[in-house]
Amino acid sequence: MESFQKLQVYQLSEKIANEVWFIVQNWDLFSKDTVGKQLVRSADSIGANIAEGHGRYNSQDNQRFVKIARGSLNETRHWLRLACARHLLTAEQVDKLQPLLDELSPKLNAYLNSLKKLKG
Repeated sequence: MESFQKLQVYQLSEKIANEVWFIVQNWDLFSKDTVGKQLVRSADSIGANIAEGHGRYNSQDNQRFVKIARGSLNETRHWLRLACARHLLTAEQVDKLQPLLDELSPKLNAYLNSLKKLKG
């Protein structure tokens, strides 16, 4: 079985999580403590769930964790929307994150579909 670090879907989720981390680091304390922590946790959770599911070596368990990762992606989108509405993100940051998020969503679905074809 291929290492989860080699999966494109994992690499993309890691890239998003790191981008979010470096953005939030520059926020004021109140913004970090409220929106920032939630945003970082949800972004980190995407890749963490892909990794955890991959380690289960059971297709059904893996599928469940990919679905959780998909939920974490939606939660990340939620926090990013609030960050935009609260003027915590620059236009450049949004322009950098949006294509990554748009790319990850179908990749997560494709990964989930590939797991459904596996037995076990």
